[in-house]
Amino acid sequence: MGDTTRRRDGQVLVFDADDTLWENNVLFERVIDDFLEWLDHPTLDRAETRAILDDIERANAVAHGYGSKVFLRSLAECLERLRRRPATEAERREIEGLAAALVEHRVELMPGVAEALDELAPRHELLLLTKGDREEQQRKLDACGLLHHFRAAHIVREKDVDTYRWLAREHALDPAVTWMVGNSPKSDILPARAAGMNAVFIPNDNTWVLEQDELDPTDPGVLRLSAFPELLLHF
Repeated sequence: MGDTTRRRDGQVLVFDADDTLWENNVLFERVIDDFLEWLDHPTLDRAETRAILDDIERANAVAHGYGSKVFLRSLAECLERLRRRPATEAERREIEGLAAALVEHRVELMPGVAEALDELAPRHELLLLTKGDREEQQRKLDACGLLHHFRAAHIVREKDVDTYRWLAREHALDPAVTWMVGNSPKSDILPARAAGMNAVFIPNDNTWVLEQDELDPTDPGVLRLSAFPELLLHF
């Protein structure tokens, strides 16, 4: 297990779900690759087309939230903007076919997650905090096989500083011993720190571009790890 003298006992660990406990955005990235290839815009290259899609996704996330339904909406709107006409029924079926894997709600755990949670749960209080479409996220939670480790699991529309302040009140958390564990600077690390909590940043190569943000490398309240099982060296 490595050097156990660095472990912090009796902490509250709040875990993100998508791209922290299991793979998520890589599935969307595969669909986007297929979509851009199928779209094959005559004058814009893939990077330019992707930038347009990112802008549409950013607006739809604010207006409609997250999840595969909103993602399908964004793909259709991208097609309509680039082709300057409404999508046909055949085109909508094609887009739905490209994204079929997203609605199957298969859960592929990140390496070492199940084993690490087995060891962390007896020593700490574990909570789960995920954002997105409630029905869609609940199906993933039900399928993951991990819920027995968590005292509570919350699905929220957005993860901002007010969400973390609410979570602290809801569970009477002491911020000094509370750690938000996640891959997203925007949704996991920065708002948790703004709410006075500590944070554990575990980057994922496939983190959604809209979840990226700059972290202060000198912030002593952020623990940076390279893989989920490294939590066992610290907690």
